[in-house]
Amino acid sequence: MIPPALAGILITLALVFYSLGVWAERLARYLKPWHVAAFWTGFVFDVSGTWTMHLIASRPFNLLDSHTLTGQVALWLMLAHSAWATRVARTGSEAQRIGFHRYSLVVWLVWLVPYIGGMILGMSN
Repeated sequence: MIPPALAGILITLALVFYSLGVWAERLARYLKPWHVAAFWTGFVFDVSGTWTMHLIASRPFNLLDSHTLTGQVALWLMLAHSAWATRVARTGSEAQRIGFHRYSLVVWLVWLVPYIGGMILGMSN
């Protein structure tokens, strides 16, 4: 039996690491390797938390459910963002490293939608 709190802990760790990466990069206005590591760590915690929620859920997976849909969109955006950050950090120009922060905040804001929605759903149940 998986404790339901585990999913919340994992997703909150995703929030902590992803937020750390996004805001540190934004304040530095320059993409550094440790920012990329924070993005990937947040992504791994998000996947782990999402999988844990799937195992705990009493209903079957339904992509038309608003929380599932927004969560999937956010997860795929995190994956694309982390992969892109890896590429820019390894082979990108200085201009790409300096301008990357503009896109990070957008992905982070999209990610907050299912996070906050999940908190509301969790408190209402």
